[in-house]
Amino acid sequence: MVALLLALCVPAEAQQPKIVHRIGYLSSTNSRAFSEGLRDLGYVEGNNLLIIRPSAEKTPAASAAELVHLKVDVIVTGGASVTRAAKEATSAIPIVFLQDPDPVGNGLVTSLARPAGNITGLSSMTVDLTGKRLDLLREVLPKLSRLAVLGQSANAANGIQLRETERTAERLGMQLQYLDILSVKDVETAFREASKERAEAVFVFSGPVFNPQPTLLVQYAAKSRLPTAYPRSEFVEQGGLMSYGVNRADLDRRAAMYVDKILKGVKPGDLPVEQGKKFEFIINLKAAKQIGLTIPPNVLARADRVIK
Repeated sequence: MVALLLALCVPAEAQQPKIVHRIGYLSSTNSRAFSEGLRDLGYVEGNNLLIIRPSAEKTPAASAAELVHLKVDVIVTGGASVTRAAKEATSAIPIVFLQDPDPVGNGLVTSLARPAGNITGLSSMTVDLTGKRLDLLREVLPKLSRLAVLGQSANAANGIQLRETERTAERLGMQLQYLDILSVKDVETAFREASKERAEAVFVFSGPVFNPQPTLLVQYAAKSRLPTAYPRSEFVEQGGLMSYGVNRADLDRRAAMYVDKILKGVKPGDLPVEQGKKFEFIINLKAAKQIGLTIPPNVLARADRVIK
C-alpha cells in the first residue's frame, strides 16, 4: 500500500508547474553584472527566468507599453529617459532602475529613503560626481582654461549635469563651450567645432546617445587630439583618456537583489534607493601617449586603475 502511494506521489510532484519569472529589460546596454547577480540568487535565464528585451529601434514609450501589455513581473530600466517612460506606462508593475543620476531631481521618486509608488533602484550619482571629475581633469591639465562640453538636451539628466559643470568651471576659472548632441551623427561635428573654437579638452556627459557608443567618441577624441574626460569606464577601456564615476557593475549586481526582493513580495516603495558605494578613477596611458600628453605623477598615483 505504501509503495502504491509513493508511486502516485511521484507523478503528482513532477507535474507541479515551474514558476518562470518574467523581467522586462529597458536599457541601451546589456549588463553582464546584472545577469550574474540574478544567477547568484538562483535565477537562470531559460530555466526559471525569462528576460524580455524590446527592439532597440522602438522608442522608450513604445518599449514600455509593450512590456506592460505582456504583463511582466518587473521592469528594469537603464537610464532616466526610459525610467520615465516606464513610469508613465504603468503604476502597477514594479520598476527597478539600474543607475539613475538623480532620481529625486528627475521626479522618479519622492525621496531616496522612501521612494513610494512602484519605483526604486540605484543612483549612479552622476550629478554629484560631475564636479569631482572636472577637478581631476584640471589636475591632469593644470593650465586648462577652455573646455568643450558634450551634452544631450533630450536627456532628462542633462540640465542638472550642465549646471554642476558650470558651477565647477566658474570656480576653476574655465570658459565653457556647450555642444548639444541630438544623435550619433552630431558627434563628429561637435569635435570639429570644439577644435575650431580652440578648446583644450572635452568633457562628456552621461547619456543615452553616448553610452552605447564608447568607441565612436574615443575615435573622434583621438583624431582631434583633444584630452577627453568620460563618465564611464567603458570609454577608457575602449581607448579613451580618463574617467571618474561610480562602479556600475557594483550597482547592477545590487539591482539584481532589488529584483529578487520584489519577486518575493516586497513592495518597491518600501525599498530605499541606494547610492554608489564604489568609485573608480581610471587613466589610459596609451591614450595619453597618443596625443602627446604626460599625466602628472601625483595624479597617476591616485588612479584606481591604469591602462598601459
